[in-house]
Parts: sequence; structure tokens; C-alpha cells
Amino acid sequence: MPSGNSSLLRETVVTGNIELSPDVYLISFQRNYDFIPGQVIKIGLDNDQPPRIYSICSGNTDPDISVLFNVKKDGVLTPRLASLIPGDKLLVSEPYGSFLGSNEPAWWIAAGTGIAPFYSMFRSGMKKGKSLIHGVSYLNQFYFEDELEEAFEENYTRCCSRESSCNTFPGRVTDYLDQLKHFPDVKYFLCGKALMVVEVRDLLISKGVPFANIEAEIYF
Repeated sequence: MPSGNSSLLRETVVTGNIELSPDVYLISFQRNYDFIPGQVIKIGLDNDQPPRIYSICSGNTDPDISVLFNVKKDGVLTPRLASLIPGDKLLVSEPYGSFLGSNEPAWWIAAGTGIAPFYSMFRSGMKKGKSLIHGVSYLNQFYFEDELEEAFEENYTRCCSRESSCNTFPGRVTDYLDQLKHFPDVKYFLCGKALMVVEVRDLLISKGVPFANIEAEIYF
């Protein structure tokens, strides 16, 4: 397991930076550490501003590490991250955190860029026995959709609250979960903004899912 020295940032080199949808980027950089899928890293550009925390979005055998991020127009870091090109430098911490993937059966429930740790788990070979539920506002926010649909088939549910298509549930993740009748005795991993995580956690508990079966990672 990585030692998790999250306070120490080391320089690495950007290898790619792709805009997946408006103001959402997947940035990749040289991999200097091993990690467990689900872990996070801190990223900065200099020592003048505090780093930000991001979930790793790549598989644990991929040659590079990637993270998925939204550009915040008034942010200090993300507009600069979006402008980076291969060869530019980043400051990155060792991986750390306790939101860890495993080979046990589970439901992965994500909102927006909260898909990142689950994509890392999937890319790391942890798909067996998993159901993936992803909620977004617009259809172009189903990141990695084609790859995930091919891999998960009927165990991949897309919930879209502001647009509709023939293969998406029309509403939020909580709307989808609320109309389900059966929740298996498995782990439930939640990743998204605080309000989403709290609402989904409370709904699962109201449906009879034990609190101990719920793991959460909150995005800020």
C-alpha cells in the first residue's frame, strides 16, 4: 500500500489534457507511484497556492495517472490546469485515502465527475459483481459512456435530469433509486457533491440498506 505522504508534492510532467465536455478535462501525467483504485492525490502548480484534492481516474496498470476535473471560472487552480499541454510541469502528492475498490460485489453510485474513482476501479479490473449508476444534468456529461456501456451492459444505469434520450432514466439518481423495490446485501459506494451523497445515503438507509454497507467520497 502507498505510504500516503500527502503533504509532500513532487514535480511530474503532463502527458495529455483532453476536454471531454464543456469545461470538463481529463489531464494525464507521468506516474511516479503505485496506488489503490479509489485513492486521491493532491495537485498544485506552485508553492504559492494550496493544492487541491482529486480522485485518480486511471487504472492501476495504466502507464500514466489521470484526473477528471471541472473548470471553475473564478478558481485559482482549475483554469490554469485546463491550459496545460504535454511537457508542462505539475506538483503531485503520493496517493492516499480510504475510499478503496475491491473485488466484492457492490453498487457504484456517482454524480458528475464523481465517476472518476469508479472508472479507476473499472480500469483496474474490478468490474465483476458491480452495478454502476451515474447521474448528470446533461447528456454530454456521461464521461467514458461508450466504454462503460459495452463493459457493464444492463448493469450500467444513466440518470439525466435536464435532457432525455432513449437509454437514460429521466431524473436524478435519487429519483431512480427511490422507485426501486430491491436493494441487495452488498456494499454501496457513493461519490459526488456533499448534497448528493447525503441524499443518496439517507434514501438507501430508508430502503433498508445498513449504514455499515455505505461508503462515501465527497467532492467539493
